[in-house]
Amino acid sequence: MVPMALPWTLHGDGGAPAPGSYVGPLERLSWGRTAGVGAQHVIAMFGATFLVPAITGFPPSTTLLFSGLGTLLFLLITRNRVPSYLGSSFAFIAPISAATAAPGGGMGAALGGVILSGALLAAVGLLVQFVGAGWISRIMPPLVTGAIVALIGLNLAPAAKANVDKSPVTALVTIAAVLLSIVLFKGLLGRLSILMGVAAGYVTALIRGEVNFEAIEQAAWFGLPQFHRPEFVPSLMAAFVPVVFVLIAENVGHVKSVSAMTGENLDPYAGRALMADGLATMLAGSAGGSGTTTYAENIGVMAASKVYSTAAYWMAGLAAVVLSLLPKFGAAIATVPPGVLGGAGTVLYGMIGLLGVRIWVSNRVSFAHPINLMVAAVALVVGIGDYTWTIGSVSFGGIALGTAAALIGYHGLTALARLRGSDTMSETEDHPVEHSELG
Repeated sequence: MVPMALPWTLHGDGGAPAPGSYVGPLERLSWGRTAGVGAQHVIAMFGATFLVPAITGFPPSTTLLFSGLGTLLFLLITRNRVPSYLGSSFAFIAPISAATAAPGGGMGAALGGVILSGALLAAVGLLVQFVGAGWISRIMPPLVTGAIVALIGLNLAPAAKANVDKSPVTALVTIAAVLLSIVLFKGLLGRLSILMGVAAGYVTALIRGEVNFEAIEQAAWFGLPQFHRPEFVPSLMAAFVPVVFVLIAENVGHVKSVSAMTGENLDPYAGRALMADGLATMLAGSAGGSGTTTYAENIGVMAASKVYSTAAYWMAGLAAVVLSLLPKFGAAIATVPPGVLGGAGTVLYGMIGLLGVRIWVSNRVSFAHPINLMVAAVALVVGIGDYTWTIGSVSFGGIALGTAAALIGYHGLTALARLRGSDTMSETEDHPVEHSELG
């Protein structure tokens, strides 16, 4: 049993860490500086977290509330040992959009799917807590993980195009601003390229008269966000299962990333991290929030500041909860026009797709091997083409079928190759699943 974390100890005199040193998870700076670092984490997660409700039509304030509460729950369950912010996961965009638009669906049906994903993730975390995480790499080798991440991103390309078509000029400005901010800005601003692009696109939309402020004027200054009840529609829930594979890769990768940066072995907390994110996702889905995941944007803040204190994440989570209680703030976020969403989505969905390719490259997956080549090829086309298979009242979309093609194709063909006694080496090395950095 992992011992309970002790309260944070003051790092040095509470000032910024000296060159070559860092502030560990169970340390903190002065409370003023800790609050400042927490504010940086809020800014870092802001753009990506709000794009999910903006794209899917979920209430922004509700998503923010459960993002903050989910972060606090994550810190409690991991006993303050794994610094992380839980923001909205882009992996949920496709299944939420499909469930919302489907006959007999709607927001309630989408929330039921979010809860299912969270429950499955929590169950995986419980298993990892007892038997370790080694089996994950065997079931989800880099070929499979990369394919799933890639097809989830590229499956969303038509959705981005639909928004771009509504305002091509605004979308183009948004895309250009995202790309330029990467090279024009350094430090925190450079890592917030999506947020910078959305800001530039929003200003363009204002000039072009594409923003409606009526909802802001009608919203109150203080109040609870909108809550919605989940509905469990079996025919629409299958599309949410593949998301679990992405969340597993993200959480395990996050733990390994923080371990590498701090030099501390956090593997014993991988199961807790998975359970925590699963429970946070279930909590969000129970009342109208989108599913959550660990955020690579916040890893960037830690890498730059050398402050890994979980006290800073408590500050960030509490700040998110407070902001969610300002309806005017949420209404302002909801005014982001389609052109901006289309431009940001063009970049983000492409990045998600290429992050899958990055997993292949980083783990040196060999496509000279026919099994790897054929499995990845079929999975990607099925996902990108959004193939659909309906069995009775249950419909399986491109993401679900592409994921099945990757998993069943890889393991099935590898097993057959072993039976024939042919060469089955499909990975050059047994690498762990890399953090997909999928927000």
